[in-house]
Amino acid sequence: MIKSIPNGVFPTMITPYTADNKIDYNAVEQLIDWYVKKGVDGIFAICQSSEIFFLSFEERLELLKFIVERAPKNISIVASGHTADDIGTQIEEAKAFVDVGIDGYVFISNRLAAKDEDDSVFLRNVDIFMDEIKDTAFGIYECPYPYKRLMTPETLGELARTGRFTFLKDTCCNPAMIKAKLDAVKGTGMKIYNANSATLLETLRMGCAGFSGVMANFHPELYAWLCKNYDKEPEKAEMVQDVVGFFSVAECQVYPINAKYYLGLEGIDMGYTSRARNMDDFFIGRKYEIEQMHRVTQRVKEQLGIE
Repeated sequence: MIKSIPNGVFPTMITPYTADNKIDYNAVEQLIDWYVKKGVDGIFAICQSSEIFFLSFEERLELLKFIVERAPKNISIVASGHTADDIGTQIEEAKAFVDVGIDGYVFISNRLAAKDEDDSVFLRNVDIFMDEIKDTAFGIYECPYPYKRLMTPETLGELARTGRFTFLKDTCCNPAMIKAKLDAVKGTGMKIYNANSATLLETLRMGCAGFSGVMANFHPELYAWLCKNYDKEPEKAEMVQDVVGFFSVAECQVYPINAKYYLGLEGIDMGYTSRARNMDDFFIGRKYEIEQMHRVTQRVKEQLGIE
């Protein structure tokens, strides 16, 4: 059954670790509860923020099962995680993830064609997936690693017209390109979720369905407010946009270590180690930056009247 995906905020879920470098499921459970409290509409699990290229298949599958079991039923779960190079292994991985009971399986766009291959290869591999996996909603994630493969409006429209695709995590960071993609999928069931904070308000006004980006691991409540109120309170929306857009420079800091540190300030009992990034790069000045972001976020929330 093809499930609809709600509009709103889909944080790209991070993976916390224990002191002995195993997945910290106590912290995962706290993080799910925190997302829900902050007003998210869904969770994008097993994505690059989850450090999928540094997790084994068994770890990815176990983690997804835990998330689906612990998340409230009103929270939509989409997931990716196919990191293999060959299509056969990717399909087997995808089948295992789909069997967990997610609302949509999200293809990593760069896994379905090499950098020097055109979109005909990408579409051919998508067809293979659709033949192998029935009755499941699909999505696309323009993951920047190991290379970024952006969807053209033409290719995206072709996918949307199959009726199987409901979700695009867009990372082009270009409102004009997003507008072309929105036009290409108009009248289909595909929704576009902007991953770029700086352009979010502009693209919500164009018709984007919401936000799915790394900054929802810092203050998802600001994004939730913006997605729900941008057309009702335009002046406040401009203020919130300025705040979240500027704060998004944290993406260029030491993510996801800095997000884990921020979440610790929020009271979540997790360490901030990472398999993907070097802890030595998160020096004291960067910690101060995150602490200052946290304090300013509280002041903005007071002005908006949100918790």
